[in-house]
Amino acid sequence: MTSLTLDFPATEENFNEEGYLACNPDVARAVREGSMASGRAHFQQFGIHEARQVRLSSAHCLPLKRAKLQRLQPLLRTDLPRTTSDGMVDFLSEELRRQAGAVATDAVSCHNYDPFAREMISQYADGLILDCGAGRRNVYYSNVVNLEIVPYDTTDVLGVGEELPFQDASFDAVFSFSVLEHVRDPFRCAREVIRVLKPGGELLCAVPFLQPLHGYPGHYFNMSHQGLRSLFEGSLQVEWHTVPPSGLPIWSLTWILNSWVGALDPATRSQFLETKIGDLLGDPVNLLDKPFVTGLSAEKNLELASMTMLRARKR
Repeated sequence: MTSLTLDFPATEENFNEEGYLACNPDVARAVREGSMASGRAHFQQFGIHEARQVRLSSAHCLPLKRAKLQRLQPLLRTDLPRTTSDGMVDFLSEELRRQAGAVATDAVSCHNYDPFAREMISQYADGLILDCGAGRRNVYYSNVVNLEIVPYDTTDVLGVGEELPFQDASFDAVFSFSVLEHVRDPFRCAREVIRVLKPGGELLCAVPFLQPLHGYPGHYFNMSHQGLRSLFEGSLQVEWHTVPPSGLPIWSLTWILNSWVGALDPATRSQFLETKIGDLLGDPVNLLDKPFVTGLSAEKNLELASMTMLRARKR
């Protein structure tokens, strides 16, 4: 197993415009909108003091990607259309895009592996792991195949989870981290994950339960622990099911509160911040006319909703 770290603290010596904007989407947005002249200007004025990061150019990954794709060739399905570029295979046909609702997005999904995943990467150092919906990775591993709908610099295969472009029993393990809520058919995606696992292969899967709306690019389903188990336990033997540190309730609470507070006007925000937890534990009916409840936009209400209601008519 070989690994390559791609993100580093930005310095005068390693600065490059593309890598700086890739690591700092807020700066990239400011440059696009014209409020900042360039990534270099931001780095010199702010970034060097804020310990901002810079990303190595995509060329650094290419030797590892080429070697991995050569190893992958016999595992790729031959019944799906594909194109190949240097370092990546594209199975994302227009038909699959339509079925999966895969659309172009500026959103960047980027997370580090937790200790459970890093342990499994070491365990299968000589094997192959599929990261199904990998996002953009900060560390590129020679034994992890990054499947995505977005052609990040670390993406190995473009495709969708509902129609995995690999032969049966191809992988020693599969990762699926915060992905199944973003697919239109998580049941089909789960069946595909099971299909490409080798006999005895392992799955490491995490799905949100109490999280607000977020999209890469769409967000369709959250699920309880019972819902997650129901996707896999008929075909796989569940060895353990737990709440990791990154999934503890405090993350849901702080996410909701920060998003809520950030959407209020300054006066209402100040009032809300003075509210005691005990004041929020009564009957919500008594809070419905409070400014911190009525002051949220329709878009913010959808993001943080306790539930939504749909009315429809059959054509």
